[in-house]
Amino acid sequence: MDANQFIQKTVAENPVVLFMKGTAQFPQCGFSGRAIQILKACGVKSLVTVNVLEDDEVRQGVKDFSNWPTIPQLYVNGEFVGGSDIMTEMFESGELQGLLGNQPA
Repeated sequence: MDANQFIQKTVAENPVVLFMKGTAQFPQCGFSGRAIQILKACGVKSLVTVNVLEDDEVRQGVKDFSNWPTIPQLYVNGEFVGGSDIMTEMFESGELQGLLGNQPA
């Protein structure tokens, strides 16, 4: 399975996916850490994270897949939501909580 197939499969099979630097337990950049904090504040239970630092092909592939140049990247129900800046704006407006509120436990 190539990087693009892995990304497509991961996004399609999991309701909430965060491509990030590091892990949820140990984020490797401030933006990824902020994204995890926001998702926790929203009460997300079934979060799948992908550490892009472990695979250069996935790291570049997810940027190509979303046509978005930065990491982290959030996908909800197979749709690209955005990076930590967009997540912050959506969280502050309540939009992200509404989007994530439709998730299976």
